[in-house]
Amino acid sequence: MCTKNQKLDVKLIALDLDDTLLDRKAEISDENVAALRKCAERGIYVVLCSGRLEAGIAPFVRRLQIAGSEFGRFVIAINGCSVFDMHERRQILCNKVPGDILLKADELAREEGLQSQIYSTDTIYYGTLTPWIQMDIDLCKVKGAKADDYPSMLSKGSPKMLVPCNPETPEVVNALMERMRKEFGERAVVFTSKPFFLELLPSGCGKGEAVEWLCERLGFPVSKAMAFGDGMNDESMIAKCGYGVAMKNANEHIKSVADFVTEFDNDNSGVGRFLEKFVL
Repeated sequence: MCTKNQKLDVKLIALDLDDTLLDRKAEISDENVAALRKCAERGIYVVLCSGRLEAGIAPFVRRLQIAGSEFGRFVIAINGCSVFDMHERRQILCNKVPGDILLKADELAREEGLQSQIYSTDTIYYGTLTPWIQMDIDLCKVKGAKADDYPSMLSKGSPKMLVPCNPETPEVVNALMERMRKEFGERAVVFTSKPFFLELLPSGCGKGEAVEWLCERLGFPVSKAMAFGDGMNDESMIAKCGYGVAMKNANEHIKSVADFVTEFDNDNSGVGRFLEKFVL
């Protein structure tokens, strides 16, 4: 542990959004905003790192008011499949799940009575709209669109596929997850980001890998990065970063992987209070 006079040497802070930086109202507290602005002003990169699309992350970057700074220019989207440079307004890293895997995954989902969706930088595409796909569109606050030819779109690959289900029956996607892991092996990353959201990402892709890639691009090791998270899709960045921080409200596995656990949860500015104590 560090004292007030012995702060952690951090060059980049990667932050999950839901249940980490955001409170239960999906808002960033004034205390969190103030701490992160101070970090950017001191030359520490502040990188929002989410399963959401770039367009779904943008409102939170605007809330922090750091996008115009060198140290607020990057976001990591789609659980690490995309790194977006807001100054150049383009993806500087984009990984895709191959089309043949997406087609097979969609087939397996439909066998379980579920529908899948895929992503561009600002739109969620689907073949058949369900209440659970609409739930994710509303959660991400991005556009949703029915594809004219969904199988053709799948065949071209996508950074991410999501198969949502009724939140009251998470066992459905858990069973599907096991089928897909057996089917695809090392060819795709298959996991649940929420108990009712099953995700497929490209092999070797995750938030931690994206943070590591960005650190290398910026000229310093990932050991100088700090990551905050609460869920299973945050595990790779919490494990890879030199300073992995689990939220007080994180699941127990994530806490066991982390180097630190915040004293306060996401509803009580856990991120900002930790930064004030150990970084600023």
